[in-house]
Amino acid sequence: MPRPHSIRPATEADLPAILAIYNEVIAHSTAAYVFEPHTLEMRSAWFHALKADGWPVIVSEEQGTVTGFGNIGSFRSKPGYRYTGEHTLHVHADHRGKGIGRALLTALIEEARLLELRTLVGGIDAANEISIALHRDLGFVETARMPQVGWKFGRWLDLVFMQLLLPGPKTPSAP
Repeated sequence: MPRPHSIRPATEADLPAILAIYNEVIAHSTAAYVFEPHTLEMRSAWFHALKADGWPVIVSEEQGTVTGFGNIGSFRSKPGYRYTGEHTLHVHADHRGKGIGRALLTALIEEARLLELRTLVGGIDAANEISIALHRDLGFVETARMPQVGWKFGRWLDLVFMQLLLPGPKTPSAP
């Protein structure tokens, strides 16, 4: 039986592994509508900006090796969206199909509950049937399909938004 994946908060020391995973995604998939590889400085700025705003960044780890990462960040910057978060998760190419994506997404849902978010949103390339099925399995529903909003690898890409409703705060308030 496979060992369970350890999920923990990311640290600064994890950034080179996170960078390698993200750059592989950029180079070989439409999971990120990004063209150029990121630098360690870019990943560091991303990490510190999320942490400064109180958002979680997590990693999956197997025998000391970072096998995936995920985070929650702002869905939109306007204050009325303060109870909505948008998540991202990516798994190392050599570790896909092992349940790591499910473990990361389950952990992100728990983080969203702890943050008292009302809604967790995922933006997924429409061709990524595995990610769409995973989100559906964990209770997300498709709430929007936006045709041809992205461009990568010489073709137009459709974006699917999936949403999970959560309990949210007991007493929502304006900032």
